[in-house]
Amino acid sequence: MNLYQEEILDHYKHPRNKIKLEDSTYSARAINALCGDNLSLDILIENGIISKVGFSGDGCAISQAAMSMLTEEISGKPQEILFTLEERDVLEMIGVPIGPARLKCALLCLNVIDQIRKRLI
Repeated sequence: MNLYQEEILDHYKHPRNKIKLEDSTYSARAINALCGDNLSLDILIENGIISKVGFSGDGCAISQAAMSMLTEEISGKPQEILFTLEERDVLEMIGVPIGPARLKCALLCLNVIDQIRKRLI
């Protein structure tokens, strides 16, 4: 098992920021209709900074680990980071080749971000 596979399993078994934020500024949810994976994201933005982030959801190791990694990536950053995230950023974060069947799982976290982006415009 390579380092990236170990990191995915670690984020899946010990997800970072897997909490429900009661004081969130924005919340969004996405479901992968093909497999049933689901993710919800809560973020608190204070003075233009993502000061708190939390997520919940169920699904495969890829979808859950990707969201855990993404929450670490955006936490403490200016809200503008939400507008710069792209598919390649998520795939680079994951660090292992993702086949077509698993791509929707890996990018489910970005679907949630897209919903929050629409509210920030």
